[in-house]
Amino acid sequence: MVPAKASSSKVLAKIDISEQTMRIFVDGKVRHSWPVSTARRGYRTPVGTFKPTRMHKRYFSRKYNGAPMPYSVFFYKGYAIHGTDVVKRLGAPASHGCVRLHPKNAKRLFSLIQANGPSNAKIVIVK
Repeated sequence: MVPAKASSSKVLAKIDISEQTMRIFVDGKVRHSWPVSTARRGYRTPVGTFKPTRMHKRYFSRKYNGAPMPYSVFFYKGYAIHGTDVVKRLGAPASHGCVRLHPKNAKRLFSLIQANGPSNAKIVIVK
């Protein structure tokens, strides 16, 4: 007899640029709420609904001097949700457009998406 396959949960990462927060929903219920940093003046964070396109536990920016981007979840072109070592800026715009998280929270999000599959994850960014 073949064991029944465990069903995957739906994961939603909702980023509110005006509040500089990310809320994580699993199967429609809020599981986490974290401060983030999105684009500072002169840059932009894309707004819309996205799916993860690729994921890397360890990644270094090719565009910004090899800046570390741990637990990267890319969702649109070169834009990603990722950990940052500039945690004191979380809660205020500070990035070149990516969505920055505390490294521990980036790891939690990465693991949640990985466990349930990128096809079951959605990223929504609003102003």
